[in-house]
Amino acid sequence: MKNYLNPALVAMLLAIGLLPARAEDQPALKDVFKKDFLIGAALNPSQFDSQSNDNCEVAIIKKNFNSITPENVLKWESVHPAPDRYNFGPSDRYVEFGVKNGMFIIGHNLIWHSQTPGWVFADAQGKPLDRDALLQRMRDHISTVVGRYKGKIRGWDVVNEALNEDGTRRPSQWMNIIGGDYLVKAYQFAHEADPAAQLYYNEYSLENPSKRAGAAALIRDLQSNGVPITAVGLQGHYKMNWPSPQEVDATIETFANMGLKVMITELDIDLLPAASGSRGADVGMNFKLRAEENPYTNGLPAPMEEALARRYAELFKTFVKHRDQITRVTFWGVTDRDSWLNDWPVRGRTSYPLLFGRDCAPKPAFEAVIAVARQP
Repeated sequence: MKNYLNPALVAMLLAIGLLPARAEDQPALKDVFKKDFLIGAALNPSQFDSQSNDNCEVAIIKKNFNSITPENVLKWESVHPAPDRYNFGPSDRYVEFGVKNGMFIIGHNLIWHSQTPGWVFADAQGKPLDRDALLQRMRDHISTVVGRYKGKIRGWDVVNEALNEDGTRRPSQWMNIIGGDYLVKAYQFAHEADPAAQLYYNEYSLENPSKRAGAAALIRDLQSNGVPITAVGLQGHYKMNWPSPQEVDATIETFANMGLKVMITELDIDLLPAASGSRGADVGMNFKLRAEENPYTNGLPAPMEEALARRYAELFKTFVKHRDQITRVTFWGVTDRDSWLNDWPVRGRTSYPLLFGRDCAPKPAFEAVIAVARQP
């Protein structure tokens, strides 16, 4: 007989107090999946700056996760806001938190089209840099940031989101000024700065066949140029009805067949009504708040809790199936109140995409994920 708790039963037992609702009374995610893959969370400064277990989110992090990713403090605009100034205070505290708690620390990210200050691409007079000058600026940044955390940050999202939805290369400033080999250069510079660090490519919507094909071509290009790329990160910003388990299967297998490991790097599930037809996670999308797209301001109804639990169980069954290819599953946030989906792509919504609620209590989705790990 399988050891599985039906999500509807979990919701009922929680409601009448027959299951522990506090996170500290629950099994730890990192323990139940210890033979499968690392379990991670993306952190913000309010979480890694606090060292107290009285902070319920910190308690959840320390108990459940053995890997951490920074939401923003290592993005260029945060860590290197001006040509002659680095801001390492927040990122130092992030790394210190991970070291102190024995976690696998991720660096996110080095090269991205977004959250990169305009000065990066211009000279002192505001004129666009040429190829050589921008390559030198890229090399200096990567050498300084990766070098500072050499031996502590063990894996880097070197390039983030370099593709359009159809799989073609995104016409970013990096691409327009340097050319297509900016990706090769970025990985080469990161490897020079820390030869022992794992190097990743991170992207959303690779479950779409055309974008997946574009990513595979990009990675073949990196491999042909001798880039020591370790893994591909599937961001995992999923919907209730997309992608299917079969689409996730196909995506994992594509990159595993190229000799790479796969990571789920930014997992959450958007159950709110869609504000657009896009399945992507472009941070530039922004839509006006409409009441019909924000239906659960007073809490998530039990049927939706159960549907979310079933969806998480479905995905984790697929992840466990590929435990030999997947090295890490990271949630993009810790509790529902942290989630970027409260403000993207519509600012001011009340979203419920994670395993822990706004009160830090584990949701039926948490129990459903634990049940997957316990299945023979």
